[in-house]
Amino acid sequence: MNLFQSITSALDNTLAKDPTAVIFGEDVAFGGVFRCTVGLRDKYGKDRVFNTPLCEQGIVGFGIGVAVTGATAIAEIQFADYIFPAFDQIVNEAAKYRYRSGDLFNCGNLTIRAPWGCVGHGALYHSQSPEAFFAHCPGIKIVIPRSPLQAKGLLLSCIEDKNPCIFFEPKILYRAAVEQVPVEPYNIPLSQAEVLQTGSDVTLVAWGTQVHVIKEVAAMAQEKLGVSCEVIDLRTILPWDTETVCKSVAKTGRLLISHEAPLTGGFASEISSTVQEECFLNLEAPISRVCGYDTPFPHIFEPFYIPDKWKCYDALRKMINY
Repeated sequence: MNLFQSITSALDNTLAKDPTAVIFGEDVAFGGVFRCTVGLRDKYGKDRVFNTPLCEQGIVGFGIGVAVTGATAIAEIQFADYIFPAFDQIVNEAAKYRYRSGDLFNCGNLTIRAPWGCVGHGALYHSQSPEAFFAHCPGIKIVIPRSPLQAKGLLLSCIEDKNPCIFFEPKILYRAAVEQVPVEPYNIPLSQAEVLQTGSDVTLVAWGTQVHVIKEVAAMAQEKLGVSCEVIDLRTILPWDTETVCKSVAKTGRLLISHEAPLTGGFASEISSTVQEECFLNLEAPISRVCGYDTPFPHIFEPFYIPDKWKCYDALRKMINY
């Protein structure tokens, strides 16, 4: 399966297993703009897979209501860039519902899916990576997969988790690569980073699409510089796996974090700050952040904007020579 098919498979498993599960959002009835819900309305009926008006605030507000009644709500925001009208519902209602009611009520059955990240031609309204906006908000979980196999396991874990989750799907990967993905349901635990490659000289951390970039960088560093890189896919942004990252940095003494979102206030800042507190005496060089620029996401200049392998390799070389 490719990534969008693995998402469809996870949603199919959920609808089959959980009679209370419903999927809703803009255009999901016919399959969605990225075909992630294709065939589900025909299989499970228009009461369980249905379209909503063009109103993100309404989609999430409705999802909170569905989840509070005890049903499983899976809301789709058509692009992560359009999640901002729902910001108040997510941050002030969904994230705080359990706390506000003293655990009498909660909307932990809510999962919000959204296509995320750059796609090659998305420009300012179809390319953004807004995970850091939500990472400042206790009460929700944020998950970003890197591949079809990861996407299905992590999405099923989000749906079953008893907290509201935001699941960002790297849209450039929807049709990029095919993997062997089980048709049966399976889970990948949340808040556990994965070490994709062990190394001794530098720790490289990323999530989503950027994981594939740093894997290339690790290969380049080994080949050109003889540098051994440890590659970590963070997977869950909130609450993130500090232990795995800090353990790695304590061993390597160097850390490079890369994401597509702008540098200032990006989630790399949080990782950098935590690692500096926990691993200060282990560090051999300043922590490096290779991110998007502090500008709106460009259209024609996207190749210059994204933190590609050359920018990451350059930063890594500077760290080694520090």
